[in-house]
Amino acid sequence: MAHKVFCIVFLNLLLASAAWSQSMNGFDLSSTSIPVERILRGGPPKDGIPAIDNPKFDAADEAQWLAPDERVMGLYFDGIARAYPIAILNWHEIVNDEFNGHPVVVTFCPLCNTGMVFDGMVEGEPTSFGVSGLLFESDVLLYDRETDSLWTQIWARAISGPRQGQTLTILPVQHTSWQAWREAHPETDVLSRETGFRRDYLRNPYAGYEASPTTLFPVANRAPGPWHTKEWVLGVSFNDEHKAYPYEELDQHGLARFEDQVGGVDFTLVWDSEHRSAHIEHQGEALPSLVAFWFAWYAFYPGTEVFVAP
Repeated sequence: MAHKVFCIVFLNLLLASAAWSQSMNGFDLSSTSIPVERILRGGPPKDGIPAIDNPKFDAADEAQWLAPDERVMGLYFDGIARAYPIAILNWHEIVNDEFNGHPVVVTFCPLCNTGMVFDGMVEGEPTSFGVSGLLFESDVLLYDRETDSLWTQIWARAISGPRQGQTLTILPVQHTSWQAWREAHPETDVLSRETGFRRDYLRNPYAGYEASPTTLFPVANRAPGPWHTKEWVLGVSFNDEHKAYPYEELDQHGLARFEDQVGGVDFTLVWDSEHRSAHIEHQGEALPSLVAFWFAWYAFYPGTEVFVAP
């Protein structure tokens, strides 16, 4: 009898474990395009890190709290320039914005140092996003509020839910200093600290993280040296080919502009050593690229080519 009771209890535990593995933070993970065991809880629950849905903006002259060397994500879209301070994005990770009525989704993952902006039109419909509280390869998993589908930020791809397999359109954005962005775009507005939430935007909740050689969460592909785990890289992807440009190598290279090609796409890489920023463009038009910690880029693109200064 005792053996029979033990078997029943053990079976119930197995069933409960299977059910748990198919649902995390309220998201259905019974069908995912990535191994479900690589999806981890980051700590906060769904929307525990609140997205900003009705952003307010200040004129550049009003943003006196922003020091010249503060990092921002700078976006120029539909004739409008806006800066999103990392000091605010650290606490919210997503801003659902509009440019002349067109939805735009600004995202930032503090664990990977990845800032990406997406077109908010999905399947012809305006779509807003929230923070799931889940991670894949230490990178934030977004979710769309219309279908509860989960999306990887770096791959810009839905990995579960009704929209599984779909991709988001990536918009070019610059991760640079407030001074550099303001000089390039004097008419820029800047995301206001009046977010509707009580947060200390002068305090970095991730202080010390960038200097550490370790990550808070495991990744499947460990980045090789000689670069620091958290070395900043500019990642470029075209036609399933990928290349990383470590800032250390760009510094040694020394050129402010040089030509390169990835996946058959020609571009000019623009490097600003003073303001520690890089981006790519073609005939003066900005192209999508990604600033990331080295470990994060390699976790998603282990076959990446790496630029090394000659």
